[in-house]
Amino acid sequence: MIKILTVIGARPQFIKAAALSREFKKNAEISEIIVHTGQHFDANMSDIFFEQMDIPKPDYLLGIHGLNHGAMTGQMLEKIEEVLLIEKPDWVLVYGDTNSTLAGALSAKKLHIKVAHVEAGLRSFNMQMPEEINRILTDRISDILFCPTQTAIDNLKKEGFEHFDNRMILTGDVMQDAALFYTSKMQKPAFDVPEKYVLATIHRAENTDDLKRLSGILSAMRTIAETTSVVLPIHPRTSSIIKKNELDTGRILLIEPVGYLEMVYLLEHCQMVMTDSGGLQKEAFFFSKPCITLRDQTEWVELCDHNFNVLTGTDSSKIIDTFRHHRFAENFDLNLYGRGEACRNIVNQLSK
Repeated sequence: MIKILTVIGARPQFIKAAALSREFKKNAEISEIIVHTGQHFDANMSDIFFEQMDIPKPDYLLGIHGLNHGAMTGQMLEKIEEVLLIEKPDWVLVYGDTNSTLAGALSAKKLHIKVAHVEAGLRSFNMQMPEEINRILTDRISDILFCPTQTAIDNLKKEGFEHFDNRMILTGDVMQDAALFYTSKMQKPAFDVPEKYVLATIHRAENTDDLKRLSGILSAMRTIAETTSVVLPIHPRTSSIIKKNELDTGRILLIEPVGYLEMVYLLEHCQMVMTDSGGLQKEAFFFSKPCITLRDQTEWVELCDHNFNVLTGTDSSKIIDTFRHHRFAENFDLNLYGRGEACRNIVNQLSK
C-alpha cells in the first residue's frame, strides 16, 4: 500500500484535489490522507467545495489563516511536520503555488519524505509575486515534477533540472479533468444571473494591495458595466480593501464567493472572463471563453500565444479597448492541457 499525504489550503487546490482523489479511489494500492491548512477558511471558499465536489473530508484541519506570509508559512511548517511524524507517508503531494504548497514540500523534505508537485514548472518571471517564489522553491526540492504543459517542462530544463535528482513528467492539467467531469453537475447561483455578462475576479495581492492598480481595474469594470453586466464574485480580502478605501464599484454586480459548481455555471453562460487568477484563465479556455488577464505576466503563455487570452495589466483604457475591439481566437479545439488524462497519468507514476 502506498500512502500519499495531500496538502491543500486554497480554492484551486480543492478543485485539483477533487479530480485526483477520484482517481486515487480507483486504485486499491493507494491510500490518501488529506491535510487542509485552512489558508482559505471562508465557508464559501472552503467548506462548500468539499460538499459539492465530494472531496473526502480532511483528515487534519490546521486552521491557519489571516497571517502575514512568514508567520503563515512558519505555522504551517510546524503543524504539517507534526502530522507527517504521525502518518509517515510515502509521498507528500502538493499543488500549485500557495504558502500551503511550500510549507508542505519543505516539511516533507526536512523529514526525507518524497515530494510530488502537481502543476510544476510554471513561471511568471515576476519575483514580486509570492506565488512565483513558492513555485520555484517547491520545484527545486520535489522528487517528481508533474508538469501540465510542454512550456513548463521547457522552463525546468532552462533552469538545469535535467541535472538534478528528480523526474519531470508531462501530464496535462488536472483542472481540465475537473472541468470535464463537473460540467454536467453545474448549479445555477442563487441570484438573478444576467442574460449577457462578463465574469470577473480580482484577488492577487499585486492588484488588491496596490490602490492604483485596483482602482484602474475597477474603473474599467465600471465603464464596461454601463453597457454589459459585470458579475464579480468578491474575494473577502478584496471586499475588505474596497470598503476600507471607499472605492467606487458603480454598476458592477458584486456577489458573495460561489462554490465550484456555481462557478462552472457562470463560466458556461458568460460572454467573457476578466481575471487576475491563474486557474480561471485556464477555465475560461476549457469553456471556450475569451479572457482578459488583469496582470502584466501569466504562467499560461500558450493561451496568449494562441490569442485566447490578452494581458492588459491594470490600465483602465487598455482593458476597455481590449474588451471592445480585440478579435480573440474563436477555435478552442486545441489540445493544450491534455484533454482530461492528467489525473490518470499522475496516479500511474505514483503507483510505480
